[in-house]
Amino acid sequence: MVAAGRHRAEQSIQRSRFICTLERVRDAAEAQAFVREMDLEFADATHNCWAYVAGAPGSTNAVGMSDDGEPHGTAGRPMLTVLLHSGIGEIAAVVTRYYGGTKLGTGGLVKAYGGTVQLALESLPKVERVDYVSVSISIAYPSITAIQQAIVELGVEVVEEDYGVGVCYRLRVPRSAVDELAVIVANATRGDGTFSLE
Repeated sequence: MVAAGRHRAEQSIQRSRFICTLERVRDAAEAQAFVREMDLEFADATHNCWAYVAGAPGSTNAVGMSDDGEPHGTAGRPMLTVLLHSGIGEIAAVVTRYYGGTKLGTGGLVKAYGGTVQLALESLPKVERVDYVSVSISIAYPSITAIQQAIVELGVEVVEEDYGVGVCYRLRVPRSAVDELAVIVANATRGDGTFSLE
């Protein structure tokens, strides 16, 4: 699962205001750009702490975090821990803090930052991430109906179509449907069609 779009949640803890903004990020560069954007939007905040998991859910291949001036390990680390265990991939979180005058202590900060990310994740609109592959197929005209029906049923996107001596399609196919589409093309064309991954 991935975030459907930018999402924000807020809570007050002992008069400090904690605002968590979540965003889908596909790599570390996107995550850093998002952090810079939040730094500009909340330039007057006491802290803009952040963490991201730019890969698959739970993957530590592309992660990052920052306490942004809070005591070491009290903000970025608990935020990252929540993200890693959320079941959501390609996600970045920035928790903005406006200090309210009461010190929370290290345990209180860990709970506040991790809890604010958890609060935002609970109401985050999510979508299933679908991996697509590019496929080219060539078929004869009698096979068009079967192929067009398969395109609709399998959630395939037509990128390009060419009607000449035969019919050629360039398609974006969900990775999970590639094998099924290959069988449908073979059956519909009685083995005369071509099916190739690009």
